[in-house]
Amino acid sequence: MINCSVENDIARVTIDRPDVLNALDHEAHAQLEVIWRGLEELRSLRAIVLTGSGDRAFCVGADMKAAGTTGLDYWLHRRPQGFGNLALRTTLDVPVIGRVNGHALGGGLEMMLGCDIVVASSHATFGFPEPRVGRLPIDGGMVLLQRQIGYRAALGMLMTGRRIGADEALSSGLINETVPASELDDAVSRWLDAIQACAPLSLRAIKRSVRETAQMTPSQANEMAGSSVIACMTSEDGHEGVRAFLEKRSPRWTGR
Repeated sequence: MINCSVENDIARVTIDRPDVLNALDHEAHAQLEVIWRGLEELRSLRAIVLTGSGDRAFCVGADMKAAGTTGLDYWLHRRPQGFGNLALRTTLDVPVIGRVNGHALGGGLEMMLGCDIVVASSHATFGFPEPRVGRLPIDGGMVLLQRQIGYRAALGMLMTGRRIGADEALSSGLINETVPASELDDAVSRWLDAIQACAPLSLRAIKRSVRETAQMTPSQANEMAGSSVIACMTSEDGHEGVRAFLEKRSPRWTGR
């Protein structure tokens, strides 16, 4: 089961399958696709927090005990949007915070790579064990990891199947922050506060620009002005930010 709630323009999505360490089967993937599409339609949304239930696992990937786990079936059911329908998703333009409360392995790590900011418990572990069971991280892992932490560190994980701890994940740039489990929610709240201090349209435009220009040269990327960038620069919030700065007050964002 996947739980989703929205309060004060913040969505919280929780993978609630603790009996299988929050591994995903076909039904869970389908539920996540419905959730992501629904959240994409909420123009007032400010951020999303993705986590797993319990304190053992964020997500350990595909539910290997579910029906249809042969290699051929796994290949035929590759997801264009990546694992969890999030890892390679390009249409969700609000900040997504990964609240990693435990193991993020296989597809779980792929889904985490689809987040924008990651806060992890100090006991969390990260890895791609697929090669050790004759599989590959084909739902985003092979193409995203080296783009986020560099070639040597990425291949060191991908070609051994080894796990790394939260401290190594932090030093490699895989995550933004690691805290004791008891402080995880407070840390997420701090990141949410920082996000909400920014103009919503600015953050949407930044995320879309970063993702759409990732493979361009810097000069090509700098010349690109997509519709989201133009909308931000001509928005009410764009004018409000300047006024607030000149008047030495906090801006009042409306998302317009």
